[in-house]
Amino acid sequence: MYLHINEPTKRISADSVRVWRISNLLGYGIALVLAGAVLYAAYYYDWKTWITAILTIGSILLFVSAIWAVGIEPYYLQKTWRYEIDEQFAQLKYGRFTVKHIVIPMEKVEYVSTSQGPFLRKYGLFNVEIGTTTSDHTIPAIHQEEAYALRQQIATYAKVKLEEENGVEEA
Repeated sequence: MYLHINEPTKRISADSVRVWRISNLLGYGIALVLAGAVLYAAYYYDWKTWITAILTIGSILLFVSAIWAVGIEPYYLQKTWRYEIDEQFAQLKYGRFTVKHIVIPMEKVEYVSTSQGPFLRKYGLFNVEIGTTTSDHTIPAIHQEEAYALRQQIATYAKVKLEEENGVEEA
Protein backbone atom coordinates (compact mmCIF):
# COMPACT_ATOMS: atom_id res chain seq x y z
CA MET A 1 0.00 0.00 0.00
CA TYR A 2 1.38 3.36 -1.02
CA LEU A 3 0.86 6.66 0.73
CA HIS A 4 -0.20 9.51 -1.54
CA ILE A 5 1.84 12.64 -0.86
CA ASN A 6 0.81 15.86 -2.60
CA GLU A 7 3.48 17.85 -4.44
CA PRO A 8 4.93 20.83 -2.55
CA THR A 9 3.49 24.18 -3.64
CA LYS A 10 5.09 26.94 -1.53
CA ARG A 11 7.86 28.95 -3.20
CA ILE A 12 10.94 30.67 -1.87
CA SER A 13 11.37 34.43 -2.15
CA ALA A 14 12.02 36.05 -5.53
CA ASP A 15 14.77 38.07 -3.82
CA SER A 16 16.78 34.85 -3.61
CA VAL A 17 17.87 35.41 -7.22
CA ARG A 18 19.58 38.68 -6.27
CA VAL A 19 21.17 37.16 -3.17
CA TRP A 20 22.58 34.19 -5.09
CA ARG A 21 23.79 36.41 -7.92
CA ILE A 22 25.63 38.74 -5.54
CA SER A 23 27.15 35.82 -3.64
CA ASN A 24 28.24 34.00 -6.81
CA LEU A 25 29.53 37.23 -8.35
CA LEU A 26 31.74 37.82 -5.34
CA GLY A 27 33.15 34.29 -5.35
CA TYR A 28 33.68 34.07 -9.10
CA GLY A 29 35.01 37.62 -9.22
CA ILE A 30 37.78 36.73 -6.80
CA ALA A 31 38.52 33.49 -8.69
CA LEU A 32 38.64 35.32 -12.05
CA VAL A 33 40.98 38.00 -10.70
CA LEU A 34 43.32 35.29 -9.38
CA ALA A 35 43.13 33.39 -12.67
CA GLY A 36 43.90 36.61 -14.55
CA ALA A 37 46.91 37.28 -12.31
CA VAL A 38 48.27 33.78 -12.88
CA LEU A 39 47.69 34.09 -16.64
CA TYR A 40 49.47 37.44 -16.65
CA ALA A 41 52.41 35.90 -14.79
CA ALA A 42 52.48 33.02 -17.29
CA TYR A 43 52.75 35.42 -20.24
CA TYR A 44 55.03 37.94 -18.52
CA TYR A 45 57.55 35.35 -17.30
CA ASP A 46 57.25 33.31 -20.50
CA TRP A 47 56.26 30.04 -18.87
CA LYS A 48 56.23 26.88 -20.95
CA THR A 49 53.62 26.89 -23.71
CA TRP A 50 51.70 23.89 -22.39
CA ILE A 51 51.34 25.49 -18.95
CA THR A 52 50.07 28.73 -20.48
CA ALA A 53 47.63 26.77 -22.68
CA ILE A 54 46.23 24.85 -19.71
CA LEU A 55 45.86 28.06 -17.70
CA THR A 56 44.12 29.77 -20.63
CA ILE A 57 41.67 26.88 -21.11
CA GLY A 58 41.03 26.75 -17.34
CA SER A 59 40.38 30.51 -17.25
CA ILE A 60 37.94 30.27 -20.17
CA LEU A 61 36.08 27.42 -18.44
CA LEU A 62 36.01 29.43 -15.22
CA PHE A 63 34.56 32.41 -17.10
CA VAL A 64 31.84 30.27 -18.73
CA SER A 65 31.06 28.73 -15.34
CA ALA A 66 30.81 32.24 -13.86
CA ILE A 67 28.31 33.27 -16.54
CA TRP A 68 26.19 30.21 -15.70
CA ALA A 69 26.43 30.65 -11.92
CA VAL A 70 25.77 34.40 -11.89
CA GLY A 71 23.41 34.87 -14.82
CA ILE A 72 21.36 31.73 -15.31
CA GLU A 73 21.48 29.29 -12.39
CA PRO A 74 19.94 31.54 -9.66
CA TYR A 75 16.88 32.16 -11.83
CA TYR A 76 16.31 28.45 -12.42
CA LEU A 77 16.89 27.58 -8.78
CA GLN A 78 14.30 30.10 -7.60
CA LYS A 79 11.75 28.98 -10.20
CA THR A 80 12.09 25.30 -9.30
CA TRP A 81 12.33 25.47 -5.48
CA ARG A 82 9.18 24.26 -3.73
CA TYR A 83 8.52 23.23 -0.14
CA GLU A 84 5.59 22.10 1.95
CA ILE A 85 5.25 21.48 5.67
CA ASP A 86 2.41 19.51 7.21
CA GLU A 87 1.86 17.43 10.34
CA GLN A 88 3.41 14.30 8.81
CA PHE A 89 6.15 15.49 6.44
CA ALA A 90 8.45 18.30 5.46
CA GLN A 91 8.91 18.23 1.69
CA LEU A 92 11.62 19.94 -0.35
CA LYS A 93 11.70 19.83 -4.14
CA TYR A 94 14.16 21.60 -6.40
CA GLY A 95 16.15 21.30 -9.58
CA ARG A 96 15.53 21.70 -13.30
CA PHE A 97 17.72 19.04 -14.90
CA THR A 98 18.17 16.81 -11.88
CA VAL A 99 15.06 17.10 -9.74
CA LYS A 100 15.41 16.28 -6.04
CA HIS A 101 12.28 15.61 -4.02
CA ILE A 102 13.07 15.10 -0.34
CA VAL A 103 10.39 13.93 2.09
CA ILE A 104 11.32 14.21 5.76
CA PRO A 105 9.01 12.50 8.26
CA MET A 106 8.29 14.83 11.19
CA GLU A 107 9.12 12.12 13.73
CA LYS A 108 12.71 12.07 12.36
CA VAL A 109 13.27 15.81 12.82
CA GLU A 110 15.65 16.53 15.69
CA TYR A 111 16.11 20.28 15.35
CA VAL A 112 15.09 23.26 13.30
CA SER A 113 16.97 26.54 13.08
CA THR A 114 17.13 29.76 11.10
CA SER A 115 20.28 31.39 9.79
CA GLN A 116 21.08 34.61 8.00
CA GLY A 117 24.26 35.84 6.33
CA PRO A 118 25.07 39.41 5.26
CA PHE A 119 23.51 39.13 1.80
CA LEU A 120 20.35 37.51 3.15
CA ARG A 121 20.15 40.19 5.86
CA LYS A 122 20.14 42.94 3.23
CA TYR A 123 16.91 41.54 1.77
CA GLY A 124 15.34 40.42 5.08
CA LEU A 125 15.64 36.71 4.25
CA PHE A 126 16.51 33.64 6.31
CA ASN A 127 17.47 30.04 5.62
CA VAL A 128 15.48 27.45 7.56
CA GLU A 129 17.53 24.36 8.42
CA ILE A 130 15.82 21.08 9.29
CA GLY A 131 18.09 18.53 10.95
CA THR A 132 17.64 14.80 11.30
CA THR A 133 19.93 12.20 12.81
CA THR A 134 21.89 11.69 9.61
CA SER A 135 21.53 14.88 7.58
CA ASP A 136 20.59 18.54 7.39
CA HIS A 137 18.20 20.05 4.86
CA THR A 138 17.88 23.76 4.13
CA ILE A 139 14.99 25.76 2.77
CA PRO A 140 16.74 28.86 1.41
CA ALA A 141 15.69 32.50 1.21
CA ILE A 142 12.44 32.77 3.17
CA HIS A 143 11.18 36.17 4.34
CA GLN A 144 11.71 36.78 8.06
CA GLU A 145 8.11 36.48 9.28
CA GLU A 146 7.48 33.38 7.21
CA ALA A 147 10.79 31.81 8.31
CA TYR A 148 10.01 32.29 12.00
CA ALA A 149 6.47 30.95 11.53
CA LEU A 150 7.81 27.99 9.55
CA ARG A 151 10.44 27.24 12.20
CA GLN A 152 7.77 27.34 14.91
CA GLN A 153 5.42 25.15 12.87
CA ILE A 154 8.09 22.50 12.24
CA ALA A 155 9.14 22.55 15.89
CA THR A 156 5.54 22.11 17.00
CA TYR A 157 4.86 19.25 14.58
CA ALA A 158 8.15 17.51 15.42
CA LYS A 159 8.11 18.41 19.14
CA VAL A 160 11.74 19.56 19.08
CA LYS A 161 13.72 22.31 20.73
CA LEU A 162 14.47 25.40 18.68
CA GLU A 163 18.10 26.34 18.15
CA GLU A 164 18.64 30.07 18.55
CA GLU A 165 21.78 32.01 17.79
CA ASN A 166 22.21 32.95 21.46
CA GLY A 167 21.06 29.78 23.19
CA VAL A 168 18.24 27.26 23.08
CA GLU A 169 14.58 28.10 23.24
CA GLU A 170 11.91 25.50 24.11
CA ALA A 171 9.21 24.83 21.49
